[in-house]
Amino acid sequence: MSERSQSLVHRRYLRHSKKFPNVWCAGCGIGIVLGAIIRAVDTLALDKNDVAMISGIGCTGRMPVYVDFNTMHTTHGRALAFATGLKMVKPGMKVIVVMGDGDALAIGGNHFIHAARRNVGLAAVVVNNATYGMTGGQHSPTTPWGIQTATTPYGHIEQQFPISELAVTAGASFVARSTVYHVRELEKYLARAIDKEGFSLVEAIAYCHTTMGRINRWGTTSDMMRHLKEHSVTSRQAKEMSPEERRDMIVRGVFADRDIPEYTQLYDQIIERAQQEALP
Repeated sequence: MSERSQSLVHRRYLRHSKKFPNVWCAGCGIGIVLGAIIRAVDTLALDKNDVAMISGIGCTGRMPVYVDFNTMHTTHGRALAFATGLKMVKPGMKVIVVMGDGDALAIGGNHFIHAARRNVGLAAVVVNNATYGMTGGQHSPTTPWGIQTATTPYGHIEQQFPISELAVTAGASFVARSTVYHVRELEKYLARAIDKEGFSLVEAIAYCHTTMGRINRWGTTSDMMRHLKEHSVTSRQAKEMSPEERRDMIVRGVFADRDIPEYTQLYDQIIERAQQEALP
C-alpha cells in the first residue's frame, strides 16, 4: 500500500460528518484500538457493506458511532447477543463486536462464555482498561488486586478475570492479546481475528488515565503508555521467565488458533437436514 493510500484509510472508513470531535478523553487508548480495527479491515480488503460493528455501553461502546460500517449500539452487556442474532441472519457478514472489560465480563459474562463455547463466527474485541471509565472509575472484573478505584478506595481485594484464558478454555477458535502501545502487533491480531471462521477474541490492554490513573497517581498518558511497553513480554519471552519475574507482566501473543466448525455453518446443515426430512 502506498504512503498516500495509507494516509486515506481513515477517510474511507470514518463518518466524518458525524459526532466529531470524539467523546474520548485526550490520550485515551480506545481511539488507538479503533484505528487498528480500521486498518485491519483495510488490510483484508473488505467491502464496508459486508462489515458490521456492534457494541454495548461504555467508552468503548461509542466506537460504532464513528465508523462507516453497518453498526448497532446496543444495551449493556448484550453486544454479543445482538451480534449473534445478526450473524445468524447474515452469516456471510464480518461481525466485529467491541466491548469494554466491564461490558464483556460483568453483566455480559454469560454471553461471552457461551458465544465462545458455541463458536459463533464473531470477532470480539475487548478493550481492557480494568475499570468502568465512563461512569466514574468503579472497579471492574479485570481490576488488579490492590488497586484503588472509586468503589475500592482502600484497595481492590478480588482476583482479576483472565479474559484471554477464559476464551481459550470456553472454546474460542482464535485468541490473542496485545496492548495499545504495540499497535502494529495489535493490527495483525485483529486482522487474523476478523478473517477467522469461528469465535475470535482480541484482548487489547489499555488504560484509563482520567479515573484509575489519576486516583493511583500513575502520571501522564505518556507514563502509562510507557508502562505498557516496559511491563509486557511476548508469550515466548514469558516461557523463559520465572513465575516471580512474570508476576506483574502483561503477556502478549496468540494463545489459540484452531479450526473448529463454526456455529452458523452447522446450523445451516441442521436446516438442510430438517428440510430433507420434510420432503414427501
